[in-house]
Amino acid sequence: MKHRPPPGAIAALALLLGINLFNYIDRQVLAALEPDIRATFFTAGDQNAMAKTGALGSAFLVTYMVTAPFLGFLADRFSRWIIIGTAVIIWSLASGGSGLAPTFGVLVATRICVGVGEGGYGPAAPTILADLFPIERRGKIMAIFCAAIPVGSALGYVLGGIIGAHWGWRWAFYCVVPPGLLLGFLCFWQRDHRATAHHLVQKTRLKLENYLELFRTRSYVVNCIAQTVTTFVVGGLGFWVPAYLRFREQSPAVGMSIFGGITVVAGLVSTLFGGILADKLRPRFPGSYFLVSGIGMLIACPVFIISLYVPFPAAWIAMFIAIFFLFLNTGPSNTAIANVSLPTVRATAFALNILVIHALGDVPAFPAIGYVGGHTDMRVAFLFVSGMMLLAGVIWLLGVKYLPDDTDRVERATAAASM
Repeated sequence: MKHRPPPGAIAALALLLGINLFNYIDRQVLAALEPDIRATFFTAGDQNAMAKTGALGSAFLVTYMVTAPFLGFLADRFSRWIIIGTAVIIWSLASGGSGLAPTFGVLVATRICVGVGEGGYGPAAPTILADLFPIERRGKIMAIFCAAIPVGSALGYVLGGIIGAHWGWRWAFYCVVPPGLLLGFLCFWQRDHRATAHHLVQKTRLKLENYLELFRTRSYVVNCIAQTVTTFVVGGLGFWVPAYLRFREQSPAVGMSIFGGITVVAGLVSTLFGGILADKLRPRFPGSYFLVSGIGMLIACPVFIISLYVPFPAAWIAMFIAIFFLFLNTGPSNTAIANVSLPTVRATAFALNILVIHALGDVPAFPAIGYVGGHTDMRVAFLFVSGMMLLAGVIWLLGVKYLPDDTDRVERATAAASM
């Protein structure tokens, strides 16, 4: 039997989608402006300058991943919309502060504040969607929500490149403040739809066992490992693509516009297609969310290597194909987290996932890729990244056999607790 989402579910999805869009615009604006920021605060002969600016991404993500578990814990107990609204306002103001930074140290401090804000949003938003929409539609809904990742990232590249070229890098940060504040205030008018969830929270509030169960859920652990490797890839590539394009002698403005367009089209279509495909395959292949994710990464790896060696403009075609398959896992892998975690600890499950994938994924990726690129070249750095794509694909395929049983266990427990 199919279940219908409650009233207001689509409006909630639209608002969270808009917030997620500006979330990734803010992240990739920094990446697009990295060369200009580096030129502002460091001398041209500093070999470690790239590693230092790479630490800007790490400063944000360290704060993000450290605060996410605590704020995710709160999101399982209090109004998630109030937490999200407050978080969005904090990170929007901090983004504006990045443009005002007079020194590199102050810029690092503002990125830390952005991380605090996003730490409140990251765990709560997908949890709201998982509570609002039934399991047979979650892959599609999560894919729509995650479609903001490639679109927002691409807009961040494009807006960062255009605004930075015409008005300077500081104005790119100023421009994200007004829409962020508007979206944050809109959250305060949303209602938490956890009608039965409040009863479930009261029954399980003090049970540590519910949280420890996450670490005994094999598909959750496998998914976190695979997403960690993927986050190293996506985060590292996203931050260092501007430097790579300059290494390949592509115009920063034109190159970033093309790359942004590729990311929008390939990433958007792939994210939506991956979630819908996994939902369609689930009746025949219960482990479809991992199957789609793994196969996508295995295809992306060799195509990405080809893009590093073929000349432009042919390289853009290979890059388009690689990005398409790279984003295929976005909806399915996040849906799997929701499906194998109990509703009462679901925000914590997403928060712990955030902690792991960033602590071991893109936090080390930013300075590591920058270090390799600074001491060799960006092609060598990206070759290493291609091996991580292969590893992620293999890990997801190894976890296919665990996902069906873990999903069924959570569905049975949820149904029994709500009776």
